[in-house]
Amino acid sequence: MGRSMAASDARAGAGRGGAGPRTALGGGRRALPAELENRGPGRGSHGALGLAHRRWEPLHIIGIDEVSRRKGQQYLTMVYDLERGRVVWVGRDRTRATMERFFRWLGPRRARAIHTACSDMAAAYGEAIRTWLPQATHVVDRFHVSQHLSRAIDEVRRQTWRTLAGRARVEWKHTRFLWLRNPENLTRSDRTRLSALVRLNSPIVRAYLLKEDLRRFWDYRSTAWAQAHLTQWLWRAAHSRLEPIKKVVRTLRIHRAGILAWTRLRVSNGALEGMNNKVKVISHRAYGFSTSWAYIANIYHCCAGLPLP
Repeated sequence: MGRSMAASDARAGAGRGGAGPRTALGGGRRALPAELENRGPGRGSHGALGLAHRRWEPLHIIGIDEVSRRKGQQYLTMVYDLERGRVVWVGRDRTRATMERFFRWLGPRRARAIHTACSDMAAAYGEAIRTWLPQATHVVDRFHVSQHLSRAIDEVRRQTWRTLAGRARVEWKHTRFLWLRNPENLTRSDRTRLSALVRLNSPIVRAYLLKEDLRRFWDYRSTAWAQAHLTQWLWRAAHSRLEPIKKVVRTLRIHRAGILAWTRLRVSNGALEGMNNKVKVISHRAYGFSTSWAYIANIYHCCAGLPLP
């Protein structure tokens, strides 16, 4: 069946003079990504050969994240198959055009099989999911939500530090990770020190208590209870008189539906973060890459589950 479809596609492309886009290869395989088309080692290399012969398996749950390529805000966007734990596609930058290249490479027929997409709160990713995957549920990654809140808490800590003087500064020295870590990950001495600090009437204490209260949200199984808890938390955080926390509230309200989707689907990019560490090791092992396509080719080699030549 798949061979007859591929043959008919090939005949149709030949009838058009080969002008149509290359979206599928025989045997359920995909065309090469644009980043590797006619680049570097070429199709004769093992990387391009592996991609050309990687058998396509339907995507149902995808994760989208970026990884830094080099200093200067240069990023790669990576799309993962969260069911099988492998890289599906890698592209330069993290813009709307990047996501458009991925979905055009994927094709509308295969995109229809995706029912869940998980990403951070970047506008380019959310807009692309709404445009190209109207049938899919967009889940906002819980770890990126916690990351945004941790940055806000650290900013409140710095603001509090600037108002202190003398002995008070000494008592608050080296407390950054006391506020950011989860209580169960603290040592006994750290917990003792933290319990003394939270008795103080300080802005950082209010921020810390808000952080701990939001952690309870991720344990809810009932969407109704989770929604009620999130609504109450957003109201209290918005009235906390802490500007960094209020900025986080404005962001979370925009992405409220994606955050609530966690309670039903329990999908996150946690495993994807481990894969990102592996991707960074690839760059460190080679002492960096001078071109983005060389980096991308090596990521496919190590993380895409390519067939051996």
